[in-house]
Amino acid sequence: MYAIVEIAGQQFKVQKDQKIFVHRLDAEEGKKVNFDRVLLVDNDGKISIGAPVIEGAKVTATVGEHVKGDKVVVFRKNRRKGYRKRNGHRQQFTAITINDIKA
Repeated sequence: MYAIVEIAGQQFKVQKDQKIFVHRLDAEEGKKVNFDRVLLVDNDGKISIGAPVIEGAKVTATVGEHVKGDKVVVFRKNRRKGYRKRNGHRQQFTAITINDIKA
């Protein structure tokens, strides 16, 4: 059984006991969170598609930890002008573990 769920503006394909990294959520570590924007549920070949979401369906998850992603280096340069600009960014993520999918 799997579901397509929208979490923090992005769509994820999730299964039970799966660990995924999503954009940082405002939840404490160890707390349970519910996601009710379920777009699709596949229950052993029986597919339910929402328009746009499935009414009454929800995915429950446990917040693991808040982590930072890998560093992304942004480098800008104008050739023959002497302009060089180096910048870096690290995205904040939340690790969540999917507990249950209810259709």
